[in-house]
Amino acid sequence: MGFTEIFVATHDAALKRAQVLDAGGSPVGPALRIPGVSDFEIEQLGDLAGAAVHAGGADYELAMVDVASDSLLGVPPAMVRALADLLTYETEGEGNVLDDVAEQWAAQDDMPFGVAEARNHVRQLAELASGIDDADRNGLYVWSS
Repeated sequence: MGFTEIFVATHDAALKRAQVLDAGGSPVGPALRIPGVSDFEIEQLGDLAGAAVHAGGADYELAMVDVASDSLLGVPPAMVRALADLLTYETEGEGNVLDDVAEQWAAQDDMPFGVAEARNHVRQLAELASGIDDADRNGLYVWSS
């Protein structure tokens, strides 16, 4: 069973990390590794996050970033914003938007984990997204085996 790794890096650093992952290595540095999901499930999460923060309909499709690695994909800015907004988005009523997104994501077909683990993954991913600083030329990247 494969895994997906999500991390913040510059373009060059992302390519280097992808080379290590492509070769079966374990790169150093902070990342979120999720076993049993592919880039498709990450795109589903982006759609759910966008809808939850009332930013549905934006481009949440991951895109190839360089011909050097077809397993490395970039997260579009709209999806980065939607994920980051999950940490601070306020709804009317008692609901927690991050928890709601995690529950919906865990309920998707063939998800390899339940709500508690999904909640942990979504929170970590939202924290990664919220730490992106355009001035540092960082982006959010997805590597999928």
